[in-house]
Amino acid sequence: MATNNINQIIEQPIHETTIYAEPVFHIGNFQITNSLLNSWLAVLVIIILCVALRLKLKQIPGKIQHIFEILLEGALSLCDQVTNDRRITLKIFPLVTSLFIFILVNNWLGLLPIVGSIGFVENSIFIPIFRAGTADINTTLALSIATVIGSNIFGIVAMGAWKIFNKYVNIKALGGIITKFRRDKNVIIVAPITFFVGILELIGEMAKVASLSFRLFGNVFAGEVLLASMGAIFLYILPTPFLFLEVFIGLIQALIFSLLATVYFTIASQDHEEHGEEEGYEKELAHV
Repeated sequence: MATNNINQIIEQPIHETTIYAEPVFHIGNFQITNSLLNSWLAVLVIIILCVALRLKLKQIPGKIQHIFEILLEGALSLCDQVTNDRRITLKIFPLVTSLFIFILVNNWLGLLPIVGSIGFVENSIFIPIFRAGTADINTTLALSIATVIGSNIFGIVAMGAWKIFNKYVNIKALGGIITKFRRDKNVIIVAPITFFVGILELIGEMAKVASLSFRLFGNVFAGEVLLASMGAIFLYILPTPFLFLEVFIGLIQALIFSLLATVYFTIASQDHEEHGEEEGYEKELAHV
């Protein structure tokens, strides 16, 4: 009897929360992970939701449509507080809202007990078929890179490629050494510093990618570990408050990511050099 009990204990699958996404199956040489499947499921849920809302749209809104219209207007107002310009808001709102919804659905799908309990056992280890896509660094890194590149493309459209290029590789500042040296000898010191600041801006863009990706990944992955630990220690009832906490954290992380994306797009669309010149003219007029 004791031997049978020991064998049963050994044969029980181990539930591990790994820092990497587990492969589920392969399509040729392409590896399909549980996080990727969860991301596809999130996209499917969003498509179904959007189609259902589109079919239910009416001139006189019902209760559900009215709620979504209130949420949409609130989101526009929040975005306006960042951009201070409704024109910019309307241009970037579809993108940042899509990011918010995708990240939110991904975060919440990973918390569903039903979704997390579907899987298979391999080498005595239970591997869930679905896992939050944002708990995979590859997903958050892809979202971050797309956001930073997209903000720079938006800046090129808004201000032109030359100004964006000079923001990072400030050739204009180095050229000022030749054109302004006779009038201002300090330019020989200021121009290289200005050029170096542009290089720092380029490094800052890379830092944005790291900041966005690791913040989202770290919080979602930490939530998975917390829920798994509390579930193992307190079984069924006591982990419930932690589950609601992770639901709230999933919402906050999606909001933070989308708001930071809004900030990056807004900064990219503004010509700080022109603003500086305008402030200089205003000061000169004030003295006059």
